[in-house]
Amino acid sequence: MRVCGVEIKADEAVICLVALEDNLYDIPHLRVPKIALQKGADAEHIQKFQFAFKKLVEDYKIDAVVIKERATKGKFAGGSQGFKIEAAIQLIEDLQVDLVRTNIIKEKLNKAQVKIDFRDTGLKQFQETAFEAAFSSFNP
Repeated sequence: MRVCGVEIKADEAVICLVALEDNLYDIPHLRVPKIALQKGADAEHIQKFQFAFKKLVEDYKIDAVVIKERATKGKFAGGSQGFKIEAAIQLIEDLQVDLVRTNIIKEKLNKAQVKIDFRDTGLKQFQETAFEAAFSSFNP
């Protein structure tokens, strides 16, 4: 199973792919660590973002996407661009997309039978939350 973790920051979707095959975890190298949405007020740019994300899903044979959920109200609420990114990903046909709260991700990581130190993954620091989202999906 191949899961893509996503953290939405401003107008970018930070991504990380984690695969589990034959009880072995793998973190395949992606051609891009993030995909940006340019001019979110323009429907054409939202469609371009969605096309780019869908192409990534097809090319890497991703089975599911896990998006770290953001607050809708309050001091740490997500911006409109981020919610457009989230919707564009959720509307990709035949793709399982789950939104997961930060506290649920942390709970699952604490209960995980396998512990992976992020420093050993070879990923960039800004991908850590996306990695945690993807990795947590393998733990009940």
